[in-house]
Amino acid sequence: MSHSNKSFSTIPPGFQKVARHDKLYQERVHDAYKARGKLHEPTVCPECNAVFHEGRWQWLSAPANAHQEMCSACHRIHDHYPAGFLTLEGPFFLAHRDEIMQLVHHEEKYQRAEHPLKRIMEIEEKPDSTLITTTDIHLARGMGEKIHDSYQGELEFHYNPQENLLRVNWSRS
Repeated sequence: MSHSNKSFSTIPPGFQKVARHDKLYQERVHDAYKARGKLHEPTVCPECNAVFHEGRWQWLSAPANAHQEMCSACHRIHDHYPAGFLTLEGPFFLAHRDEIMQLVHHEEKYQRAEHPLKRIMEIEEKPDSTLITTTDIHLARGMGEKIHDSYQGELEFHYNPQENLLRVNWSRS
């Protein structure tokens, strides 16, 4: 299984190519969007109504006495500051855009059900490609891997540790 790509030959400044076989990316810097201290339990996000309970954000009914604080996903969406970028392109993608995008939405729905902080922020359709931004680097990675597992093609990861940012590129001729 090759994750190299001839069409994505230049690595953006500040990024490094990632070749991890265990498919996990260890954060090298503190994520400014993660809570600086322990949140009160329960805490509810006033935007999406996710509840911080037992040390993590979950989809639960919020108790009436819950503290309120915006979750990191809503904070990123509000600031227009994605953690993950997934670029899809190539003749095969253009010919199968609808079914590939259906797979993308299915993966986001599956991940978001268990992990409220994993969300698609925006989908930008261009004539020759699609750019999907996410609130979480692992969601962008997971969507790219699902597409690669289903349709093969070329998959490449570029991680910027200074900004905790992942760019995933997938293409197929």
